[in-house]
Amino acid sequence: MLRHALRAGTVAGALLGMLLYGGAAMAQDNCPNRGQLDDQYCDANGDLVADTPTDPAKLKDPSTLVFAYTPVEDPAIYANLLKPFINHLNTCIGRKVVYFAVQSNTAQIEAMRSGRLHIAGFSTGPTAFAVNMAGAVPFAAGGSAAGPRGYKLIALVKASSDYKTLADLKGKKVAHTSPSSNSGNLAPRVLFPPLGLTPDTDYKPLMSGGHDKSILGVSHGDYDMAAVADDVFERMIARGTVKREDFRVLYTSEVFPTNGYVHAHDLKPELAAKVRECFFNYKFTPEEQKEFNGEDRYVPITYKEKWAVVREVAEKSGTPFNKRSYEAESKREADAIERKKAQPPKK
Repeated sequence: MLRHALRAGTVAGALLGMLLYGGAAMAQDNCPNRGQLDDQYCDANGDLVADTPTDPAKLKDPSTLVFAYTPVEDPAIYANLLKPFINHLNTCIGRKVVYFAVQSNTAQIEAMRSGRLHIAGFSTGPTAFAVNMAGAVPFAAGGSAAGPRGYKLIALVKASSDYKTLADLKGKKVAHTSPSSNSGNLAPRVLFPPLGLTPDTDYKPLMSGGHDKSILGVSHGDYDMAAVADDVFERMIARGTVKREDFRVLYTSEVFPTNGYVHAHDLKPELAAKVRECFFNYKFTPEEQKEFNGEDRYVPITYKEKWAVVREVAEKSGTPFNKRSYEAESKREADAIERKKAQPPKK
């Protein structure tokens, strides 16, 4: 029943986009500060995330908690990989925790906004949309004793190509991943122009639908260059999906935060505290450490501090994490899903 409800929510995503923002009457009219949060949330303490409701009737204490990880290259791999963690949460929290594989960033965000999703791992850009549009409260990131791990934007070309600088890609086929992606779209729009390559002017970004698709597209010759996250590239090398020697890196950025782990803002405070405790006392399995580039634990973070550089890139790229940008991204994802459905099946 739970899986059916979540799946139904995914299918209805396009309709939800038309209905979600009609709840102005639900807004907390006495809210002293909202910032970029949607109308139904408040940020009285200025930490940039939704406050816990002060009305006890609005707090949630579900007997079954739903956890979803960001849409990934191969959902089956992560469903198996995260089983030990889900089992740990079941035992530690003391109630049933189920894993649900989402098919898109929009579906994941809408599930949390509607109250069907309680705990989640979002990728970098969607974390900010989840904060503003769905009341997500980031509290952890994957890391080690040294602290949270980050990733870098890299510009990949085939090793056999003649490209030496970003400026050499003018007029060429350059892959971005999706409009809401930090490393796959927003950061290149800010960081590439000073190096002689301006998206939409020097080339038309080709949205591949994912970092893995961009990397494979370069390998297969579909794209001349791809802007991707280096941690996805490293994972694909570790799994043997691609070979490092087949690529060259033309550009490497400074470090960005990786996935943000969040809980819903309206969980009962005692439950939210228990969720955080159980994240922080979990030690990654050897398989998780390998897949997540050496991460061995969840470490505490705050959205206000760790996502500052991400918000800055979004603002400078003209795509802040607000309602208008989110609605546009939701429509693009819905259109992409419909186009995929309309394609004839592969023989």
